[in-house]
Amino acid sequence: MRTRIRVKVLGPVQLEVDGVPVRLTPLTVRLLVRLVAAGGEAVPVRQLRRDVWGLADEPRHLDQRNRNEVQKRVLELRRALAPGAPGTPGEDSVGTQVLRTEQQVTVQGPETAYRLVLRPEELDSARFTAIVGEALLAPPATAAHRLSEALSLVRGRPLAEVNGEGFAVPFVRRLTTLQDAARRELVRVQTDLGRPELALPVAELIAHEHPDDVEAARVLDALRAELRARHGAELLRHRVPLEGQRADVVLVRGDLFEQADCNLVIGFTDTFDTETAEDLVISRESLQSQLVDRLFAGKRRLLDDRLRAGLRAVKSVGTETVRTKPLGRRVRYPVGTTVVVPVEGRRVFATAYSRLGNDLVARSNHADLRLSLDSLWASVAVNGLFKPVAVPLIGSGLARVTDLDRGQLAALIVDSFIEACRRHPALTPELRIVILPQELARTDLTPVEQRFEDLVLGLRAAD
Repeated sequence: MRTRIRVKVLGPVQLEVDGVPVRLTPLTVRLLVRLVAAGGEAVPVRQLRRDVWGLADEPRHLDQRNRNEVQKRVLELRRALAPGAPGTPGEDSVGTQVLRTEQQVTVQGPETAYRLVLRPEELDSARFTAIVGEALLAPPATAAHRLSEALSLVRGRPLAEVNGEGFAVPFVRRLTTLQDAARRELVRVQTDLGRPELALPVAELIAHEHPDDVEAARVLDALRAELRARHGAELLRHRVPLEGQRADVVLVRGDLFEQADCNLVIGFTDTFDTETAEDLVISRESLQSQLVDRLFAGKRRLLDDRLRAGLRAVKSVGTETVRTKPLGRRVRYPVGTTVVVPVEGRRVFATAYSRLGNDLVARSNHADLRLSLDSLWASVAVNGLFKPVAVPLIGSGLARVTDLDRGQLAALIVDSFIEACRRHPALTPELRIVILPQELARTDLTPVEQRFEDLVLGLRAAD
């Protein structure tokens, strides 16, 4: 059985025998490279001396020493091809079969030449060429698979050790041209298969290596545009980086009440007011008012009844008088109180994160919001039906959390959710933070991205 030989030239030159890398001296590496570049043709000793050693031709009676040096390196390479064979390789040895000696007739008389005989599977450049040739004629799915296989063989510039030398130029040019064709075809077939995300990194590489190629730039721009369009309203998506968790955090541009597949979160004050008459207690532009109009068909009393039913189990913290609070509800509940309101097979989580002053101004802060979020997630874990949960940018409206900007509010929501995921492994498959389009320009999402980067770095450090 023939020894398993692998010669790799698509990058730094490497010889492997039976899966084990074989170390060669620099001159022997150059000899191997020169023979590979010959493409299976025999190379005369005089040519090897010129290309490998850089020696000029000399009369035969003066160049015996140079001939001995060539034979010495040939012997080293043959031994490397059959490392287990003792002594000088014989005519039937693997080394001699792979690196053959031939006699050529020249005008100066017979001359020794050497030919490297490798099977296609033994030389990565030959295997690469064969696979690409088949792939260029194959249907898209097969072509994508085969082209990816071929390109995985490339570890760098072919024949990197002799880059630019005359004998290597045609060989390198042919392989680099074929590599470029393979990349461009892979971009095309992956696009045809509806996989722009797989085509993109290849297209980026082509554009990087050909900065003046107008068509490569156009293809890259088209792929990026297609991938951006796939996200639709999505602004950001990250998987919660906790072991055993499959929950995603998604930020989207849109309308909270159009998230029809989600449970909804609506922020309330500690009095759970819903009265919007003349905008005195609750603004008609508020989410509480929209909740009445869009999910309860304008029937405020129906929402009030469900809120009262949920609040019966909650101990109040005080009651205002008519004199101190002439408008709105007067019973106060703890900040963090969350009422579960069933609506058509899903849930609205009404959570109190602010206090409505007797001057009818709602006020909140960082600590109040974090308390209400922690209470919210505990309620979602019990009552959420394992549905996605859509949350507005709580604390950015009239009941503003004054010590946090909009990006910090989003990061606080994410922080509290991830901490809740540690306590409740099956909390929800997705937290969806919904930002109104008109508010997006005023919302810096960098703090959210930074949270995920810090979490990933922390987990790596812990490992």
